[in-house]
Amino acid sequence: MKKIFIILTLSLFAVSYSQKKKEIFLFTSFREPATEGLYLAYSEDGYNWKGLEGSFLKPEIGASKIMRDPSITRGADGTYHMVWTTDWKGGNGFGYASSKDLIHWSKQEYIPVMKHEPEVVNVWAPEIFYDDVKKEYIIIWASTIPFRFEKGVENEKNNHRMYYVTTKDFKIFSDTKLYYDPGFSVIDCVIVKKGKKDYVLVLKDNTRPMRNIEVAFGKSPLGPFEKRSKPLTEYLSEGPTVVKVGKNWLLYYDNYGSKNYKALRTSDFVKFEDVSSKIKLPEGHKHGTITTISEAVLKGLIEKK
Repeated sequence: MKKIFIILTLSLFAVSYSQKKKEIFLFTSFREPATEGLYLAYSEDGYNWKGLEGSFLKPEIGASKIMRDPSITRGADGTYHMVWTTDWKGGNGFGYASSKDLIHWSKQEYIPVMKHEPEVVNVWAPEIFYDDVKKEYIIIWASTIPFRFEKGVENEKNNHRMYYVTTKDFKIFSDTKLYYDPGFSVIDCVIVKKGKKDYVLVLKDNTRPMRNIEVAFGKSPLGPFEKRSKPLTEYLSEGPTVVKVGKNWLLYYDNYGSKNYKALRTSDFVKFEDVSSKIKLPEGHKHGTITTISEAVLKGLIEKK
């Protein structure tokens, strides 16, 4: 009887241990002029990042054959799904590929989400979010359609609004719809699930006088988003991404005016603390997103190089 008890105890311990396997933070990135493709950095604490040398996926699609703003998320089945900007100007879609280990990738696909808009100027910084309530992926991006909205302080070819599609399998996509129109040019939005029916939209006010990062709040990942904050960052900042570390959230952003990366820490998205002095990123790191990987996946990435 004692032997059976010991075996059961060890079995339960093994299950408990397996459920607590260490997760590593992974930060996607690109390098100018964006022709080299996907770069990766990893961190155990969410603050100090070590770059993995070389590109992990070369861009093959889009007129410009570039990969900017790679956004990645891990689905419920463990598959990593990534979308990216394929053209700085022109084009009516974004790139997509998936992978189980971030080394072997599916065939790259071009998703023409704005093909119904012949005057569209661009499709910028697609951002992917997994909605664990509806079990579907939401992809948002910024596009300019001249004369579609009030111009404000921007010219017609720089007057962005956010759009979106949803998909469950990356084969069938919903119709493209307007996602967010704050009444001014907006880009680089990121969806954060803070709690049940408690979502945050991190956004860049892209108007010439501002060009900084703010947040707004909603009860659904599809909005509406209201109670927009005052600017959280200085002039000429963009490319935000958010990761939860412990009980706090870190909001990373590209402070491109000063040519450096910065980070804010918050527990509620109302009060923020500048923790830029506590972070370390690889030189040349550009606009990406953060997900998590297992130690086994990290081992494979390191050994690949």
